[in-house]
Amino acid sequence: MKRIKLFAFVVLAGLLATACSLTVPVAATSNPVGSKVGVASATGFLHVLWFNGDASIRTAAKNGGITKISTVDFKQKDMLGIIQTYECIVTGE
Repeated sequence: MKRIKLFAFVVLAGLLATACSLTVPVAATSNPVGSKVGVASATGFLHVLWFNGDASIRTAAKNGGITKISTVDFKQKDMLGIIQTYECIVTGE
């Protein structure tokens, strides 16, 4: 019985520590790739409750001090459908 409880605990702990992450390119311009990077993010719980909810291109560019955008990437992280994080990553000068 103790082995079953231990096994269940290890499986549950492993599931809770598991996360999925995906980064996809969204846009690219003819501007040369710059050295500055700006990030804006939003975090949600259960796809319903959202906090720091501004993952826009404008905010990411502002956070990086970017006036000429080169590339835009979008990163999504999901932890068992419980915690979601969306990030907008902008590069440029």
